[in-house]
Amino acid sequence: MKVRQPTRTSAIAMSSKALTAAALLLLPALALSGQTKVAEKVDRAEVKADPGREHAQIKVDKRTPAYWRVTFDNPPFNIFGPETIPQMEKVVAEIESDPNLRVVVFDSAVPGFFLTHYNFTPPLAESTSLPSGPTGLHPLPDMLVRISKSPVVSIALIRGRATGVGSELALASDMRFASRQKAILSQWEVGAALVPGGGPMARLPRLMGRGRALEVLLGSDDINGDLAEKYGYVNRAFDDDKLDPFVDALATRISGFDRQAIADTKRLVDFASLPSDPEIAAGWDAFITSVQRPAAQKNIGRLMDMGLQKDPDIEARLGHYTQTLADE
Repeated sequence: MKVRQPTRTSAIAMSSKALTAAALLLLPALALSGQTKVAEKVDRAEVKADPGREHAQIKVDKRTPAYWRVTFDNPPFNIFGPETIPQMEKVVAEIESDPNLRVVVFDSAVPGFFLTHYNFTPPLAESTSLPSGPTGLHPLPDMLVRISKSPVVSIALIRGRATGVGSELALASDMRFASRQKAILSQWEVGAALVPGGGPMARLPRLMGRGRALEVLLGSDDINGDLAEKYGYVNRAFDDDKLDPFVDALATRISGFDRQAIADTKRLVDFASLPSDPEIAAGWDAFITSVQRPAAQKNIGRLMDMGLQKDPDIEARLGHYTQTLADE
C-alpha cells in the first residue's frame, strides 16, 4: 500500500488538473451563454473591474505575533476570483510558515458581504495560468485543505453573505461564528445547475448530518445566522454587537496558550473529523464537469443578464434569484 499511494495521489492530481484546464476554457461561455446582450454587459463589467483588481483584496493585521486578522476587502461584493488566488496563497503560506502564530481570524471590511462566489468575468488566462498547489489540487481547494490542516487555529467571523467560496472558506476553518442579524450562508450552486467545488459535500455532513447537509446543498437557499447555529453550520450565532467582542476574546485567549499543545490537539481532532484529500478532489472534479453542461452555461448566463456581479440586489438575494431560474 505504501508503494501504491503516491501513484493514486498523482492520478487524482492529474485528473483534477486536466478537468480544471478543460472547464476553465468554458468560463467565458458561462458568462456569455451565447447571448450578445449578456456579452455586452460582461464586457462593461470587466472594464469597470479592471482598476479594482489592482488593489490588495486581502489585508493582514498582525495584532500580536500570535494573533492575526485576515480581512477580505474587495468591494462592492467581496467576489473571489483568479486575481484573488495569488494574494490568498501568500497569506496561507505565511500562516503555515510563521513559527509564532497560533490563531488567525478571517473577517470582512465590506458591509453585507463576508466572501462570495467565484468571479466569472476575468480573461481565461488569469485562471489557466495558475499552477496547482502543494496538495496537487487546484489552488482554491488546495488552500482550503491547507487552512484546515495547518497547526494554526482558524476562525471565521461571518457578518454578511458567505456564499459559495465564502461558505467553503468558513467550512474549512476550525471554528465559525456568525452575526445573528447579518450573516447569510449559502451553497447556491445546484440552483444554477452547478456542483459546489470547494468541498462542502465532504464537510457539511460531518458537521450537521446527511439530511441537513442535503437540505443546504440541494435547497440552494440562504441560511440565516439562527438556522446556521441550529444546524451546526456555525459554532454559535451572536447578536451583531456581541460577535466581535466574543471572537476577539476567544482568539486572544487561544493565542496565549502553548503553540505545540494547540497544534497537537488540533492534529488529533483532524484525524477524526477532516475529509481526505481525495474526497475534496472528487468534489472539485464534479464542479469542473458541471460547468461544462449546457444547463449550467445557460443559467449563469441568465444570472449575468439579471445583473450578477453588478447589481447589489442580485448579490444580496442570490437565493431568491436562483429560484427564478427554476420557475421559468
